[in-house]
This record gives sequence, C-alpha cells and structure tokens, in this order.
Amino acid sequence: MAPKFLKIGILSKKEYRKRTIAIAKGDYRPRRNEPKVWLESMQSMAQILSSKNQELLRIIQKHQPSSLKELEQISGRKRSNLSRTLKTMSRYGIVDLVKNNRMVKPVVKATEFSVELVLDAFQDDESSGKSQERS
Repeated sequence: MAPKFLKIGILSKKEYRKRTIAIAKGDYRPRRNEPKVWLESMQSMAQILSSKNQELLRIIQKHQPSSLKELEQISGRKRSNLSRTLKTMSRYGIVDLVKNNRMVKPVVKATEFSVELVLDAFQDDESSGKSQERS
C-alpha cells in the first residue's frame, strides 16, 4: 500500500484567525503546498498522534476491521474511547469513518505526516489596515 501523506500546520488561534480573514479579504492566497490541516499547538498534535493513537492507526491498517466493534476486540480499547478518538482523527483527515448500514468502518487515510510550524505568520499593518504574510 502506497503511503498517504498529510501536511499539518501549527499556528496559534490568533494567527489562524488573521490568516482566515486575510484569505477572505483577498489579501492572502494560500500556496498550493501549504498545509490543509491546522492545529493550534504541538501539544494538540502530540495528543492526536500519540503513541497509542499511532498504534491504533497501524492496527486499522493491518487488520482492516469492518466495524468499531471489531476494532474494539482487536485493539482492546473501549468503543466509546475509539469513537471519540476516531472522530477527532476524521476531522483532521487522518481517517475516514465509512458508514455501511448501521456500522462504521474506520479506514486510514494518512500514514505519513510532516509538520510546518509557523510563528507570527501574519502581522497587522496599521498603516494600510491589511494583514500581510511575513517572510
């Protein structure tokens, strides 16, 4: 199976808000290779991609469970914990939760990750009233 790549950006809430406003105003156009997934901190990323969650992704990839119940049996984790973790991972594009009848099948979407850390990417320019990207 070919690796599936996900680029994650780390940007504070304040800077993310400035970025979003600059995009909406047309003052900033995201680069093609820019992350599509943004997290607020390295701690957030560490929680989502913890060792325990990395192991869960490996289990899903290897065993390809057809339901959360099957994943619960294979992984030894409680279904409520799995459901919460997988919903979070799904929000960030790491897994897909495929609904089939009344069952949900987890599917790994990303197997390789890179991180782009951005400090103070957008600065308010009081003279022009526009947000600008720093080099």
